[in-house]
Amino acid sequence: MGSSFLLMLIGLEKLNAWQVAAIRLFSAGVILLPFAWKVMQRIPKEKISYIILSGFLGSFFPAFLFCLAETKLDSSFAGTLNSLTPIFVLIVGASFFQLKVNSRQVLGILISFTGSILLFLSKSGKTGDLMYIGFIVLATFLYGLNVNMVSRKLKEVASFDIAVLAFSFLTIPSLVILLAFQTHQLNLSDSSTLWSVLASAGLGIAGTTVASILFYIFLKRAGGVFASTVTYGIPFVAIGWGW
Repeated sequence: MGSSFLLMLIGLEKLNAWQVAAIRLFSAGVILLPFAWKVMQRIPKEKISYIILSGFLGSFFPAFLFCLAETKLDSSFAGTLNSLTPIFVLIVGASFFQLKVNSRQVLGILISFTGSILLFLSKSGKTGDLMYIGFIVLATFLYGLNVNMVSRKLKEVASFDIAVLAFSFLTIPSLVILLAFQTHQLNLSDSSTLWSVLASAGLGIAGTTVASILFYIFLKRAGGVFASTVTYGIPFVAIGWGW
């Protein structure tokens, strides 16, 4: 998952943050769109709104927030900040979803997050603009909100079905943004521009579609708090790419 930050950087070499995020989401949706009709037929109608909301909370808004943040922040620092997610899973869960939190969970997550910060500081120590740090903090809060909502409201819906419907719906707002930024007029004969587009699309297919399905599976089997701790592996990869 830490490789996502490298692909974002490649995308941002020739595209703006809005284009990178929109290509990412549109690519993810297009890959899953062929399954949407069949999935729609087997999902209870009362769950559809929660799935769409999950798409916005867990993918749409964070995708743009992270891309905007990476225009000003070091990618390894962005990867480190992403490990705030388990903390927000606990805070949001305990505050709004009656999640029972024990002292071991709190201590384990705080130790892991501290380790991620120390790992980053030992490498470079460069942070960045406070507002752009805030973008990632907001994104991780949305991740925490989404994890708790899926755990509570979508237990009985298959992980693949959640991903299919959520990303298929997100193709609509993503396409609007792509058109608004005239992405269809990009000069793809320029190799560097083409590489940025391919990196953004690859980010959507591998870093969003596949990763989201696997995460939803992990979430249902292991629970929200434990599943979210996979983010503690991200700084190692994100920082590793910078070595």
